Amino acid sequence: MFDWGGTLSVFADVEMIDVWRLAARHLAPEREEEMVERLIAVEAASWVEVRDHQTSTTLSGLLSRASRELGLDVAEAVLEEAATHHLDSWTPHIVHDPDAVPALTALRDAGHKIGLLSNTHWPRAFHEHFLERDGLDALIDVRCYTSEMARTKPHPDAFRTVLDRLGVADPTTVVFVGDRLHDDIWGAQQLGMKAVLRPNHLVPGYDVQPDAVIEHLPELLEVVRTWN
Repeated sequence: MFDWGGTLSVFADVEMIDVWRLAARHLAPEREEEMVERLIAVEAASWVEVRDHQTSTTLSGLLSRASRELGLDVAEAVLEEAATHHLDSWTPHIVHDPDAVPALTALRDAGHKIGLLSNTHWPRAFHEHFLERDGLDALIDVRCYTSEMARTKPHPDAFRTVLDRLGVADPTTVVFVGDRLHDDIWGAQQLGMKAVLRPNHLVPGYDVQPDAVIEHLPELLEVVRTWN
């Protein structure tokens, strides 16, 4: 089971400011910078809730929340336009690891099922767009996005959703690979999974010991063989 951003894809430190700027220009062009700052604050508060309570959110939910807090119809006025431009703005930045296809292919050839679990407010279509573009969709049996779920990693319900869809009853037979010590490593270990860290210096630390550490995806093949 894999995390997406920073694990199968190269970590892209790009935020939703492009969407918020579109919204600000549409709704109050004379106060663009002020509006952008307020919208960024709304997004930041949403991610604090994800961090502290593992409560999922969606892009439409985030826009609705912005509408309520700013007293302007952000969601209804710009949702479709903002979503389209947001995906376009991310396209040049989303790059999957060149080792992802051969590594997943080798794991499948060895008889392993592959799952994906991503903490995200993006709709499924955004993620699927990039996975299909780079030939990864056919290599991942189950792809789960927390924008469609009630909980995010590290809540056990998020992991159990993927396990159920993979048809796996025993979490101890599963290896989770991710770049976040709290969401991915600690979360997976709480259910009895083996947890493999792919370090990312841009994400927060956490006091937990991964079962293995890899720098590159092909290293995972030997780790899994050893555990088998």
